[in-house]
Amino acid sequence: MIGALALTLAPMAVSLYLSFTDYNLFDPPRWVGLRNYTEMLTEDPRYWRSVGTTMPYVVVAVPLKLGLALGVAMLLKNLNRGRAFYRSAFYAPSLLGASMSIALVWKALFNDVGTVSGLLDSVGIDVGGWVGNPHLAVYVVVLLTVWQFGAPMVIFLAGLQQISPDLYEAASLDGAGRRPQFVSITVPMLSPVIFFNLVLEIINSFQVFTPAFVISGGKGAPADSTMFDTLYLYERGFTASHMGYAAAMAWMLLIAIAAITLVNGLFTAYRQPKLPEAELRGIPTRTRGRSGADT
Repeated sequence: MIGALALTLAPMAVSLYLSFTDYNLFDPPRWVGLRNYTEMLTEDPRYWRSVGTTMPYVVVAVPLKLGLALGVAMLLKNLNRGRAFYRSAFYAPSLLGASMSIALVWKALFNDVGTVSGLLDSVGIDVGGWVGNPHLAVYVVVLLTVWQFGAPMVIFLAGLQQISPDLYEAASLDGAGRRPQFVSITVPMLSPVIFFNLVLEIINSFQVFTPAFVISGGKGAPADSTMFDTLYLYERGFTASHMGYAAAMAWMLLIAIAAITLVNGLFTAYRQPKLPEAELRGIPTRTRGRSGADT
């Protein structure tokens, strides 16, 4: 309790107070009311450009990452030998991907004379360096994010192993193929895990900073194409010393994440994981009884 108060609640309260002040880290905070918020929402086009960069990134990176994680988890579930090795190998990028060194390597791979550009040139695709291209630079960060699919994959794998094989066996006896089984059994039974991973990945994606900082040189280059909300927050707070304005940006980011999480929660509440009646009719009575007794 003391740790939560000292390390979480107290800093949040101070940050909320600073968001209503003009504070430059050197002089005492001066109360300005809602000026930081009104300036941010009505007078700062660069803030909206950062939002316009962050939102498409989240919309693209999160589904790709979760889709890849679920696909690999389903493959590992059916793997009898070497599962522990592959699980560890796929999980490793999640431990390394957020580091400065990996971001530097990633930048080197996608620059003008990098490996990726060389491979594309060898097959006749000349796009130049991705890092210096305003239309492609953000996808360097997207690919680095998707590469770190190991953490949600492990959670998906744990959820898949909790689904009773009797359900798939009964559906197979009823003539259902792999796709109907996935839609009617896997997705409904896995929906709490999907929601959990979705919320975590949305939060992590909104907080992306290190890859964008390294790949863009800390300036959101080229042409603000990688100026994510967190990077602009850092620039206003620590480069321009407008800490009050940066605190207001942080609270707007918190409100946005909380609103998206609430919407996801309400949507999931109306989609409880249960099998359709058509699938239940295909499960033999004694199988249902055994499953119910096991639970």
